[in-house]
Amino acid sequence: MSVNERLVTTTVVDALGRNGALYVDDLYKSVHNMHSGIEEGAFEEILMIMELQTLIMVYTMPRGKRKAELTKG
Repeated sequence: MSVNERLVTTTVVDALGRNGALYVDDLYKSVHNMHSGIEEGAFEEILMIMELQTLIMVYTMPRGKRKAELTKG
């Protein structure tokens, strides 16, 4: 991965903190605007790690969309 994982994690937390829950596609676009070197697969892996660390929660919405939000804690 060509982008620092910690920077992406911080960007995800900042974006979700400012906007509340976001669709994963929109979150990826927001992160990609700041870190253009990140690929979607690497982004998904970072989200999975953040979810395992209970920093965020990703859940499925109707029509196959997914939404991410910060966990309360």
